[in-house]
Amino acid sequence: MATSSSPPQIGSEVVAERRGIPAASFVKDVQAYLNQLGLDVNNTLAFLQERLQQYKVVEMKLLAQQRDLQAKIPDIEKCLDVVATLQAKKDSDEALLTDFEVSEGIYARARIENADSVCLWLGANVMLEYSCEEATTLLQNNLENAKASLEVLVADLQFLRDQVTITQVTIARVYNWDVHQRRVKNTSSSQDS
Repeated sequence: MATSSSPPQIGSEVVAERRGIPAASFVKDVQAYLNQLGLDVNNTLAFLQERLQQYKVVEMKLLAQQRDLQAKIPDIEKCLDVVATLQAKKDSDEALLTDFEVSEGIYARARIENADSVCLWLGANVMLEYSCEEATTLLQNNLENAKASLEVLVADLQFLRDQVTITQVTIARVYNWDVHQRRVKNTSSSQDS
């Protein structure tokens, strides 16, 4: 996630990132933060709001990826079950009667005897024939990769949610600091009058 402007690091605090998602730094002293940035309150708030919007965009993309993976994992598991069933029926010399979807809402009945291979749909109009053992290995690898990717994605989402929270807290702290400074200024100017 690239930004047009990024704030400098505050003191010795190192701003980390996770897979391209910049980490938000917690602001302890708003005055020092503003001095470090060299921006006024309005520009700082605009920068933080922009960063918050960027986090939201990344969150939407990660959530879409998570939904895709969560849909893919049951499909892979179902394919593994079908291959295991074919192997079990092949070993028992029984024919397998099954209904399969030809088109949306259109099914055909098939009798499968001695299935030595299966065809796996790889996507992009590509289907390959594999032996049952190769198909099982490929599907197991795909399942493990999908589960690992989902774990990483969940960790990325948690990191991102933490950064959103930190940024929202920083926005509130800067805004409240500005309100407090204005009240102090108004109070001192009214006492001087």
